[in-house]
Amino acid sequence: RGRALLLAKLAPYSSHHPPKKHIRTLCRLYSSTFFKMEHDLDMNRLKSGELNLGTSIMAVAFEGGVVIGADSRTTSGSYIANRVTDKLTHIHDRVYCCRSGSAADTQAVADYVHLYCQMYTAQHGHAPSVHTVGTIFEQICYSNKDNLSAGIIVAGWDAQTKKGSVYNIPLGGGLFQQPWAIGGSGSTYIYGYCDSNYRVGWTKEETVQFVKNALALAMSRDGSSGGTIRMAIITEDKVERVFIPGNELPVFWES
Repeated sequence: RGRALLLAKLAPYSSHHPPKKHIRTLCRLYSSTFFKMEHDLDMNRLKSGELNLGTSIMAVAFEGGVVIGADSRTTSGSYIANRVTDKLTHIHDRVYCCRSGSAADTQAVADYVHLYCQMYTAQHGHAPSVHTVGTIFEQICYSNKDNLSAGIIVAGWDAQTKKGSVYNIPLGGGLFQQPWAIGGSGSTYIYGYCDSNYRVGWTKEETVQFVKNALALAMSRDGSSGGTIRMAIITEDKVERVFIPGNELPVFWES
């Protein structure tokens, strides 16, 4: 029934309309269909024991693409529910997102955006730009800011601009393009490190080392971040995944 209702609402927005003109309308329709509460639910009671990503997430653009990374700890209160969570979610083609906040909320939003990107590609014959993907995330997060706990970083190789792009969508919505972005509870501990050490024009190897060091510092101070580091190096040709186990993390307090 829900799918039939969605298709009926989308009928006026068929393939003969320009896609950019109706992105916001489509997001609003999807959002009202999938996320709007139909009944008076006690959200505080329902979310009191939810799984939280806690999180340190990061994305940095370089000359040939973008590097994204995250820790792997998922918590429920003081309990560590998962030590090896993958918080880097493939959205479409060369676009990924890093998720922070409620695990359930961010998974649902990412799955929805993934579905929309598949529909977009089938309808228009090319993949959406990184900016378009970020706009969809922003519209969903803003339209449902009272019910969602989701901080997202969208990053990837943009075929239209021929470079890596990073977009930050903080809690409550908003879309900000940045050369680098950090998020999650661990990010508060590394803003100074990132501000003082980031340089324009880095190579892939220098960017990977910067992300690795920053995440290791965040994980060493933030109680909600920990486990391992997962990274993805996104370029025009491929996506390379990197895994760093906990016993191989950079250490800064030993001589």
